[in-house]
Amino acid sequence: MSKYTTGEMAKLCGVTVRTVQFYDTKGVLHPSDLTEGGRRLYTDEDLTKLQLICTLKGIGLSLDLIKGILESETPNKVLALLLDEQVKLLGGEIDQRQKQLEVIHAIKENLQDDHAATPIKSIIGIETMMEKSKKVKKKFRKLIVWASIISIPQYSLLAWWIAGGPWWPFVIGFICTIPVALLLARYHFKDAAFICAECNGVFKPAPGKVLGTSGTIKARWLTCTKCGHAGYCVETIADEEVV
Repeated sequence: MSKYTTGEMAKLCGVTVRTVQFYDTKGVLHPSDLTEGGRRLYTDEDLTKLQLICTLKGIGLSLDLIKGILESETPNKVLALLLDEQVKLLGGEIDQRQKQLEVIHAIKENLQDDHAATPIKSIIGIETMMEKSKKVKKKFRKLIVWASIISIPQYSLLAWWIAGGPWWPFVIGFICTIPVALLLARYHFKDAAFICAECNGVFKPAPGKVLGTSGTIKARWLTCTKCGHAGYCVETIADEEVV
């Protein structure tokens, strides 16, 4: 069995040595062995795990969520669902780009013929699809902007408190941001559904049941309304027929 140092692991996965060390201190990836001098040594299994962690980080999962999923009862099922959702997302983007290319090629061919008609229907179809994609991205950007707007003052008041200022402005500010945060969460979860890792059922819980649960916009700890299993459920876009 191969053994890898921290530097070798970092090089093979395209991350820094400090990142590998940080994952150890966070309890996400411990070394399988130590040298007599106390240097970390990793196995092929550790290397595969680090590659998985890097992939999950790349699709937007937080380190705490990754750790929680890996320590859950059904980590493989949850991870498979997360990757399936990512495949669907990337596949949709590829299909969109391919259709754009087809329309562009068709328009170019028609432009060479002064008497040919421009494929208006194709253009309208691709514009509709692009508009839907833009709406999803625009909604996500709005959430990020509003989250930043309500977070920056809070961090500033917290820093002021730590520096020796009064505590009450931070507390009052925190209380005032709660209604805004709840409205943003309801806005997001209104169009969200979740896939259960146990039964693969897709369900749409009430926004109030999602608020306060642990997780991120990729996965949350919920109780499936289909089978009753409690665990990490992967977020997806709700279809009209999902209840």
